[in-house]
Amino acid sequence: MIRSSSYAGVMESLMNSAEEQQPSSPLANSWSKPQESSKNQMPKCIGGFVLVHAGAGYHSESKAKEYKHVCKRACQRAVDRLKAGALAVEAVAAALVELEDSPFTNAGMGSNLNLSGEIECDASIMDGKSLHYGAVGAISGIKNPVLVANRLLSEAQKGKLSAGRIPPCFLVGRGAHDWAVSHGISPCPSEKMATKFSLSAYKRNKRKMELAEKMDTGPNQAKKRRQSSENENVSGCLDTVGAIVVDLEGNVAAAVSSGGLAMKHPGRVGQAAHYGCGCWAENAFNMNPYSTAVSTSGSPFLASEDRVLGGVIVLRCCRCAEPPPSPKIQGILVEFLWSHTTESMCVGYMSAQDSKAKTHISRLPPGTVPGQCLAIEGGVCRLMSVAE
Repeated sequence: MIRSSSYAGVMESLMNSAEEQQPSSPLANSWSKPQESSKNQMPKCIGGFVLVHAGAGYHSESKAKEYKHVCKRACQRAVDRLKAGALAVEAVAAALVELEDSPFTNAGMGSNLNLSGEIECDASIMDGKSLHYGAVGAISGIKNPVLVANRLLSEAQKGKLSAGRIPPCFLVGRGAHDWAVSHGISPCPSEKMATKFSLSAYKRNKRKMELAEKMDTGPNQAKKRRQSSENENVSGCLDTVGAIVVDLEGNVAAAVSSGGLAMKHPGRVGQAAHYGCGCWAENAFNMNPYSTAVSTSGSPFLASEDRVLGGVIVLRCCRCAEPPPSPKIQGILVEFLWSHTTESMCVGYMSAQDSKAKTHISRLPPGTVPGQCLAIEGGVCRLMSVAE
């Protein structure tokens, strides 16, 4: 039985910043309706909106400030790009770089180590305007996998290669690494991407595996060990990070990056890299008035698992239906939400007319069971600009 904690309309429990503890409504300041502002206060050339998350899993109270800070920085990085005139796909890549660079996330720097003690990452990005997609899987030796995915996307948009060859959009392993380096992306040794925390987790998991291998290998014992391992690791692990963006033109983009499962087999490619699985972005087209962007986390598609642990951030937007106060004023209505079945999920969001990002650690209600209940939260925002 899935229990849902749902908030309709605008959330009033979202925090204004990583340090603030008192809730406030996102419509209380720069997200006000246009008719509530005077002509002298009408916003001009607002760049867009970004929503990010730092993984679905368990976020300890002791590290809550760090998780919120990285989400805040990711939002700010994206908004800075939007204000500089970048399109949604460029801004979402910028947000992911900030998330990958944090040692507190399971993406890029500080990612989980595989069985061989190496870091292999997955990442993908999608442009809602062109519907082009770029991805890398099991790539090692690259600090920011999302940059490789984004470069694959941009290269594919240039058209065919010499002799009519189709450019790649999804590369894995050594081929992905070599392609990245040949296209100007600097390599980074895998050992330099490991952190003290990821190394200690690897050593701890390796000891558990060695002890397990000494136990009885019967089917019942194997099942008990697997369940025991899942129960031990579920509260301490974080998964994929992601971001979604809408720019002032109404273009949307989504991106996702992950270090993958701890102790995974070398060469394993997770859902973060798969087309239509890790992320999706699609602009409004023909009879569909809504642009949509989605970025997922966790493993919601593993039907064989007893508990479905995952999270998602979603955004949809459209031109404002109500008439603007002036023919020169253009408006975009953005609806956004996040949802998770894990114990917690850290998110941040910001519009270009905000002075700083709002961050929040969403947690399941007390007494509920991760994987068997669902938390849903979200809000709305109105982007306004003055047409040339």
